[in-house]
Amino acid sequence: MTVVMAAGYRFINPPVTGLMIIRHFGDGLPIDKEWCDYEDISPHLLLAVLAAEDQRFYDHHGFDVKEIRNAIEERLNDGQLRGAITLSQQTEKNVFLWPIRSFWRKGIEAYFTVLIEALWPKQRILEVYVNVAELGPGIYGVESAAQKYFHTSASDLTPEQAALLASILPSPLTRDPRKPTAYMRERQAWILKQMNNLGGVRFLEQDESDT
Repeated sequence: MTVVMAAGYRFINPPVTGLMIIRHFGDGLPIDKEWCDYEDISPHLLLAVLAAEDQRFYDHHGFDVKEIRNAIEERLNDGQLRGAITLSQQTEKNVFLWPIRSFWRKGIEAYFTVLIEALWPKQRILEVYVNVAELGPGIYGVESAAQKYFHTSASDLTPEQAALLASILPSPLTRDPRKPTAYMRERQAWILKQMNNLGGVRFLEQDESDT
C-alpha cells in the first residue's frame, strides 16, 4: 500500500499532510495552501531552498553520508549535536508521516526516503517539498507564502525575497519575512552567497536528465 501511495504521489499532488491536520485541529490554525507546479516556481526560490537546506541534493540518494560523518565528528569533538537531514528526508516526513516521535520512526523514515528516491525524480521531490513545507502559522507552500509575505506569486520571487523566505526554515512559526530579525538578514545574506557559489540557477540544470 505504501509503495502504491508513493508511486501515485509521483503524479498526484498530496492533498494534505499530517502536520497540516494537526496544526488545524490541534492548534486551530487555517490551512492556507495553493499548489504551484515546478515550472511556475521562481528558479531563485528553488535554488535558495537547496542552498539553505541541502546543497548536495543532486549528489546523494536520500542520505548525505558526508554530512552525517561531519555531524558525528562535531559531536565527538565538541559535544554539539546537529542534524544532517536531506531535503528528501524532510519531504517524506512531511508527506507520509505524522510529526510525532517514536522508537520505530527512524526506520520508517528511512524506508520512505529510499522509496521516494527510487520512485520520484529529483525535480518531483523538490517540487513536493516547496509545496507542502510549513512557511508560517497555517501557511504551506511557496505560492501561499509568496502571496502572504510579498504580495506576489511564487513565479515572480526575486533572489532577495527567495533567500529571505528560505531563511525562516526550519523555524517558520517564529520567523516572519515581513519583520526580519538581524539573524534572518544574516541568514539571507549567507543564502545569497551560497546561491552564487553554487553557480546560480544553472545549478538546477543538473536535474534535466532526471525529468
